[in-house]
Amino acid sequence: MTDAAELRRRTAELLAAHPPAGTDPLDFLRARFDAGLAWVHYPEGLGGLGAPRSLQAVVDAELEAAGAPDNDPRRIGIGLGMAAPTILQYGTEEQKRRFLRPLWTGEEVWCQLFSEPGAGSDLAALGTRAVREGEDWVVNGQKVWTSSAHVARWAILIARTDPDVPKHRGITYFVCDMSDPGVEVRPLRQITGEAEFNEVFLTGVRIPDAHRLGEVGDGWRVAQTTLNNERVAIGGMRLPREGGMIGPAARTWRERPGLRTHDLHQRLLKLWVEAEVSRLTAERLRQQLVAGQPGPEGAGMKLAFARLNQEISGLEVELLGEEGLSYDDWTMRRPDFVDFTGREAGYRYLRSKGNSIEGGTTEVLLNIVAERVLGLPTEPRTDKDVAWKDLAR
Repeated sequence: MTDAAELRRRTAELLAAHPPAGTDPLDFLRARFDAGLAWVHYPEGLGGLGAPRSLQAVVDAELEAAGAPDNDPRRIGIGLGMAAPTILQYGTEEQKRRFLRPLWTGEEVWCQLFSEPGAGSDLAALGTRAVREGEDWVVNGQKVWTSSAHVARWAILIARTDPDVPKHRGITYFVCDMSDPGVEVRPLRQITGEAEFNEVFLTGVRIPDAHRLGEVGDGWRVAQTTLNNERVAIGGMRLPREGGMIGPAARTWRERPGLRTHDLHQRLLKLWVEAEVSRLTAERLRQQLVAGQPGPEGAGMKLAFARLNQEISGLEVELLGEEGLSYDDWTMRRPDFVDFTGREAGYRYLRSKGNSIEGGTTEVLLNIVAERVLGLPTEPRTDKDVAWKDLAR
């Protein structure tokens, strides 16, 4: 079994063969993947060594100390946090070998084509259709709130393949080529002035059956793997103490003593403690993942993430007084990823409002926690046994 000493030895060999100072960053990342040091808990040949997930920190620390390049995880977060674990669990060997390496190195960016107008909180009500034609599926429909679609090479997509069965049973999961001429990406401008989100129109898009993940009609089960990993990726990210939103707020408090009041001090202390509790809880959740796939606990972490971000950014705006809502760039931009801590307080305050929606709305996640964690009775569902085509829309 691979242990920490063995990982340090393999990391030293990688650094000796590919010195970071004299190696092209992409070449280094490819070599790291091939050495099994990308995701140490993945199988050999797919970026890993079949080692415990907890030992990834050993490799990361050695590489960081050596000044090795990383794969810019914020830019490729959807691929790393959502597409990769789904491909690993449900993909064929050919799919795993085709997609995982360029996904991890950042050569290919991924996006998520799940939500639709009228099928966001009730995702299983989606209406995008995929119809089988020979060895292809022809897809028509619209997706919305698609982060990174304007820079993505590939997308994870769920579409309805059987309208004659209840909504959860007639869905199939695909990998969609975003360079297909039938894919149109349009920007959605947000309150921040940016357009990191998009709406995507699919018109006669042909997806080969070889790009299907899981069985036909089993897409909802496959999508649960994606969604559970998404919530962990959003709410359970690894942070240092005073990482995330609480860091800028604490710095503002220390650097601007003239803005302090007793009330603001008490609120900051309360939020600092809650942020630290959330950070440690996320660490515990990641340790639990060593034993298996993420479960509904990720929904609780994502709930805490959204609430804390909104409360902390609101406090920071108050601390800054009349400067609070101002920030440098209100122009239309299309960033590759969200940068919460690298922007001004006003941007953080506005952007954090979206945290209650992305990755599952707060209302839906509360239901998940209530039913799957606390064991409370489920809400009545009158459409459970009704064919999708017969549902009111």
